[in-house]
Amino acid sequence: MRILAVDAFTDRPFAGNPAGVCLLEDAADPGWMQSVAAEMRHSETAFVRPVDGPGADFELRWFTPVTEVALCGHATMGSAHALYETGTVAPDRPIRFRTLRSGVLTVTREEDGSLAMDFPAAPAAPAGVPGGLAEALGLPVLGAGRNAQNDLLVEAADETAVRRAAPDVRALAAIDARGVIVTAAADPGREHDFVSRFFAPRVLPGDAEDPVTGSAHCALAPFWAERLGRDTLTGYQASARGGYVRVALRGDRVTLAGRAVTVLDGALLA
Repeated sequence: MRILAVDAFTDRPFAGNPAGVCLLEDAADPGWMQSVAAEMRHSETAFVRPVDGPGADFELRWFTPVTEVALCGHATMGSAHALYETGTVAPDRPIRFRTLRSGVLTVTREEDGSLAMDFPAAPAAPAGVPGGLAEALGLPVLGAGRNAQNDLLVEAADETAVRRAAPDVRALAAIDARGVIVTAAADPGREHDFVSRFFAPRVLPGDAEDPVTGSAHCALAPFWAERLGRDTLTGYQASARGGYVRVALRGDRVTLAGRAVTVLDGALLA
């Protein structure tokens, strides 16, 4: 079957967030999908198959190298990009993905070639700062919130603090959270409005940092929309690869938009 590697939230190869995209014809065994994701070793590998019915066009599932996840933005963008680029879906047609735990996600291709994804907002409610969190992150924490995805949204003092963060992965894994989003307002003169990084030691191997995280922006969009008084913003995720995410808050939904680039297109033989 056909498998692609797509860099999402970037307009150039070897930046943004890489995702594996496996184009299935029929349903596959979850254990096999987990093995493929472990082999690919991207932060997420997506599995797409066509479905019949009025509500959706494709089923979409996402796996890290160690577990299945409920929502993944960059691998959704990668999947839509793969379907458009391979000619499976016409460029003027929206794609409706049926997911197991995040409902139907719709992606449209804009005139400039960028992709816009309609996701559920995941605002973080104010929460106490867990003990040991500041020490694990290696930076002062101004405040924290927790959302329905069990992500912690942590505000840092400024963009420099976010960029310089060097977490203790073992200590961070002891914090009760799916992932930790560290964010701050952008420095003056930047082309983005806010900056962030995302660490998930419980689901990602190695340094536990996800390069550009769409699902995190479902929490970042309502947070910064309230702080900055605007519903349309641009975020920059300041990982080593880096990537821009344009966000638009629409009630209880968030539009996440960006570009994607295919870097590998081949056949999966196992």
